[in-house]
Parts: sequence; C-alpha cells; structure tokens
Amino acid sequence: MSTQRLRNEDYNDYSSTDVSPEESPSEGLNNFSSPGSYQRFGESNSTTWFQTLVHLLKGNIGTGLLGLPLAVKNAGILMGPLSLLVIGIVAVHCMGILVKCAHHFCRRLNKPFVDYGDTVMYGLESSPSSWLRNHAHWGRHLVDFFLIVTQLGFCCVYFVFLADNFKQVIEAANGTTNNCHNNETVILTPTMDSRLYMLTFLPFLVLLVFVRNLRALSIFSLLANITMLVSLVMLYQFIVQNIPDPSRLPLVAPWKTYPLFFGTAIFAFEGIGMVLPLENKMKDPQKFPVILYMGMAIITALYISLGCLGYLQFGANIQGSITLNLPNCWLYQSVKLLYSIGIFFTYALQFYVPAEIIIPFFVSRVPEHCELVVDLFVRTVLVCLTCVLAILIPRLDLVISLVGSVSSSALALIIPPLLEITTYYSEGMSPITIAKDALISILGFVGFVVGTYEALYELIQPSSAPVFINSTSAFV
Repeated sequence: MSTQRLRNEDYNDYSSTDVSPEESPSEGLNNFSSPGSYQRFGESNSTTWFQTLVHLLKGNIGTGLLGLPLAVKNAGILMGPLSLLVIGIVAVHCMGILVKCAHHFCRRLNKPFVDYGDTVMYGLESSPSSWLRNHAHWGRHLVDFFLIVTQLGFCCVYFVFLADNFKQVIEAANGTTNNCHNNETVILTPTMDSRLYMLTFLPFLVLLVFVRNLRALSIFSLLANITMLVSLVMLYQFIVQNIPDPSRLPLVAPWKTYPLFFGTAIFAFEGIGMVLPLENKMKDPQKFPVILYMGMAIITALYISLGCLGYLQFGANIQGSITLNLPNCWLYQSVKLLYSIGIFFTYALQFYVPAEIIIPFFVSRVPEHCELVVDLFVRTVLVCLTCVLAILIPRLDLVISLVGSVSSSALALIIPPLLEITTYYSEGMSPITIAKDALISILGFVGFVVGTYEALYELIQPSSAPVFINSTSAFV
C-alpha cells in the first residue's frame, strides 16, 4: 500500500489527540483518486449533534484530567482555577479560529474537507510573504511533527500511569481492607521498581498495537469508556466528602511552580486536533460551533471542579495522578484498576495517529511481500521508544507537564492565531485582531519555553522527593 493511500484513507480524518475508532472513516475513503481529492465523510456515516458532543467529551477526558489537582497546587487554590478558566477560554477560541480558517479554504478551494495540516499549509500559501508561500508544505510537516510528539508523549504518560497505579495496588494488597473510612497509615510491601512494571506492560502493549484495523479497536474503545466513566463517578463521590478547611492552602503558589501548572493544564486542554474531523462528520455541520462551545464549557467545568476538589481534599500530599491518593480499601483500589484498564486500551487509540504518519514512510520503501513485517516491526520499535522514554522520566507529573509544554502548547495556542493572521492578512484585518492573535501566540511560546525548562530542571535537579502516601491519613 502506498504512502499516499495510507495517509488519505486513514490519517486525514484522525489528526486528533484522543482518537476513537467509533469515529472511523466511512468506506467512501477507498474512492480517493488523487492527493488533491477529498471525500465528505459524513455523507454516508453522519453523526447527530448529541453523538458529536459525546465524542468531544470523551476525547478530552484522559490522564490529563487526573493530574489537574497537582496542577492547581502548583498555581494556588485561587490562581489555579482562574488560570484554568482563562486557558480554557483561549483554547476554545483557538479551536474556533481553526474551524473558521478551514471553512475559508473549503469555500475558496471548493473542497468539502481540509484537516489541521492542510489548513496550515493553505494558510501559509495565502501569506503575503513569498518565503512562507514557497515553504508552505512545511506547515503540513510541522503539524504532523507536533501530532507525533503529542501522541507518543501521551503513550509515555500511559506507561508511567499504569506502572504507578499497579505498583501501588500490589504493594498495598496485604493492608487493603473493606473499610474506606478509617484513617490509618498503610505500610506498603516493597515489590519492584516502577520501571520494571513498565517493562512488564511492554509486551502486552506491543501485542495490542498489532491490531491495525481501526474498526476492530472499537471494542477496546467501548471498554475504556465504560471503565473510565465508572472510575470518575466513584472518584467524585469520594472527594466531595469531608473536605478539610481550605484556609491552610496558599491562594497563589510560588511563581517557580507555575510553569509546571501551565504544562499540565495545556496537556489536558489539547484536543484541537479532533475538532475538524468531528465537524466534518456531523449531519448538520452548521450546529458544530454551538456543540463545540457547549462541550468545552462542560469540560472546563469538569477540569476546574476536579482540580479544586482534589487539591482541597488532599492538600500538599496530592500526587501526579489523584488516583494515587485514594484510600487503601478495595472499593477505591478498584477505581485505580478500572481507570488503568481504560488507559491500557486507550494506548492503542492514541498510538494510531503517529503510526499512520510514520509507518507508511517505511512500508512504501520495501517489496510488497515485506510490508506486513516492516509494519509490525515499526510498531514494535515505536512502543519500545515510548517505554524507554517513560523509564527515563518515571515521574508522572513531570511527563505530563513536559509533553504539554513542548507539543500541546504549539498545537493549541501558538499555531492557530498565527494561522488566522496568514489566512486573512492580505484580505484586511483589524489591528486589534492582529494584536490579539500575536498576544496569544507569544503567551503560548513563553509557556512553551518556560514550561519545558522548568520541567527539565525539576527532572534533573528535583526540589523535593516525590510524595508516596496512600491512606486516608493523607488528608486528615
């Protein structure tokens, strides 16, 4: 199968950060005849407004959500939720910019659909700068690069998340009880280093990504959605009970930890890649802006509530994932296991996008009888790469912050405002709009640089050892 065919059939509809095979392209994709031809996927497999809303919600709920209580700690109990609200508003605004620019090029070029990378490429072609027009194809490559970094970064986070949660459940198994209300310290039984848990998961994840059919992954997607939903309900049920006095928590945290907050927050909000595919599949695309704003409002409220309630409940002892702070009883140990199962199966879905960008490059250069072997070999190498990176950076909070600062900030905050300028500048833009777009991109770039620096600095010279407390005594 050629590189172009693979990209057209699978990737164009899946430049997203949280892929779901339930949103798989229709069979009409097989009719692509040239790189410039596009198919209106939604014609044969349209989604209702409610289905689109559900896809949008589930696509933004992952490990980033569980790391938000620690993010609020890094910003302060007052500054944290306010900053989450601002970042949410800006992120949604950038999603709207991307949709507007995509519609602009669809009308101008008479195309039914363009994805994120194509929109950036066409935006550079519309730039008044001849140098940008001549190098417009690099816009497509830039988006592909950040998508690969983001998706493989998510996969690294999943390795660390699985290792931390399973390690804690196994080590506390002897002290786990049926009583979730006694405030008692649990003595963990040491087993093995978390890095060895990552290596234990490696062969199983390799086998999981060998499932190459997107529709076949829908079973895993359904299972992941159910387990994660049940886990979130049980998690909320716990953190709203007996909230301690918040007066002991700082309203504003030291400025040095704020970049770590930024990285985690933008990691959670980085769902811009799924916007155009979801809009394209709607039965009534004119309703998509309303769905987008309503869905992101729900997501922002969910993020702020879990971040604040989690920090209020566990205070300074909050860990990289709030599941690691849950009491040592079987009910809440099951929450860790259920969410971990969901994350395990979600790995294959996150892996799909970088695989469909990278694998065709190698498959197209070998004889046809070797394609399957090369395909599986590249998949194995990519999974091993994410495992090695997770082993090198075994702290969940730093992995999330680093991935968010490096790649999520570029896709969610830096590129969309610049895209609006290159798209509409030659047609006339108000100075206020230009200033607004420049400000968003500059702030995104500052967050990119400072957040990356602080995450790497904390990794090299940690200010304090990670906290490992697993009992209700953590919040007495």
